[in-house]
Amino acid sequence: MIEEKFPGVYKIDGRLATKNLVPGAKVYDEKLVSFGGQEYRLWDIYRSKLGAAIHKGLRFMPIKPGVSVLYLGASTGTTASHVSDIVGKEGTVYCVEFAQRPMRQLIGVCEQRENMLPIMGDARQPGEYAMQIAQQVDVIYQDVAQPDQDEILLKNVRRFLRKEGWVMVAIKSQSIDISKDPKRIFDEFVGKISQELEVEEKIDLAPYDLEHLFVCAKRK
Repeated sequence: MIEEKFPGVYKIDGRLATKNLVPGAKVYDEKLVSFGGQEYRLWDIYRSKLGAAIHKGLRFMPIKPGVSVLYLGASTGTTASHVSDIVGKEGTVYCVEFAQRPMRQLIGVCEQRENMLPIMGDARQPGEYAMQIAQQVDVIYQDVAQPDQDEILLKNVRRFLRKEGWVMVAIKSQSIDISKDPKRIFDEFVGKISQELEVEEKIDLAPYDLEHLFVCAKRK
């Protein structure tokens, strides 16, 4: 049985999936399944914070067919590849990654997917990669696990996010301050970004990612 949970996001026999933009190709050894003449990639919610958030009842899903996404902290492309499936051929995923080792793997994923563009860059310095982003984006997705994650996000919002665009961010409390209570860290983070963004939804990602909060917000 298949049902569409959001545009471009499906559940097949209870498991999350996206329609494979590159039939026959895997990104992280995920399972491929066929249904109604279409190929789908099962989405491992233990390896994707976005997948976990959807599984836990995410209500707002601004990543949809045809939109442009700036993905900060794309790593090896696991979640970014599912975002690529969702936005489809009419959409674009700008994938920013700083570390060289995951970047090499990310480039391989992008070579198979024309809507994914790899950008080697430091998300703290959006001016360094501004020339590689051809438009104001509809969505910024951030998973950078840095102490100054709030400032990194807001710098990129100011530079790239269109008016009334959306932000989706995974906050890892242990990367911000290991000595503080996670709830306090999350409250401080939300308070800081609320100066420029309207927070619409907050989801605790446990048990899929411990001490993580997933936030969906809209630019004022």
